[in-house]
Amino acid sequence: MTVTWEDLGWERLTAGVGRRRLPVWDCTAGLVVGADAALMVDAGSSLGEGARLRAGARELAGHHVTHLALTHPHFDHVFGAAAFAGPRGAEVYGAVGTDAVFARGGQGREALRSDAVAEGLDARAARAAADALVRVGHEVRGECTLDLGGGRRVLLADVGPGHTAHDLAVLVPGDPAVVFCGDLVEESGEPQAGPDAVPARWPAALDRLLDLGGEDALYVPGHGAVVDAGFVRAQRDALAARFGVSR
Repeated sequence: MTVTWEDLGWERLTAGVGRRRLPVWDCTAGLVVGADAALMVDAGSSLGEGARLRAGARELAGHHVTHLALTHPHFDHVFGAAAFAGPRGAEVYGAVGTDAVFARGGQGREALRSDAVAEGLDARAARAAADALVRVGHEVRGECTLDLGGGRRVLLADVGPGHTAHDLAVLVPGDPAVVFCGDLVEESGEPQAGPDAVPARWPAALDRLLDLGGEDALYVPGHGAVVDAGFVRAQRDALAARFGVSR
């Protein structure tokens, strides 16, 4: 019997493209399947969650996850990343500057661990995930394209800063196109602006998302239901008003 996306708790968006809304923080993880490769977008909030995502993706794709794109360096999106490492591990992509946040012995890892514990993640799980954080071997400055085989090409774009100093978007061309937005867009609550946000640049980052996807794309927020271009445009305008950014 063929296993469907829904059988494994995923939401199919278009052919070979889907996402899963993870428990607790309602964080999205995405999957793009090609003939020869598979791209995971974000890795969950713990090593255990990352392992479950990897196993589900393997069953859906029919082969291992070969690429991992991290939309931004916050614990609920990256703490499962080490589950995708190993002898047949995935190549890891992030916006330029992400690897410095993950550097061993740096302040970034400790800040992520502390934030995770403050948000309710078990302290031991937070420590294990922070200690195991993978290096970002491919930092995207501007744009880069991945060929996943069978005509499936995916565009990674450094669209920030905005929600953080290192925001990466993932565009899957098609009819419709799918744009994984990370936390530049949130549907299940107001967008969160922490100490690493760059509010003055956030509306421009959303303009970049709209340029990438166009009017008919499906926009997948970091938290919440899939939205359309009108929602992204309204959130852009609300953020501009909230932060006093002239347009």
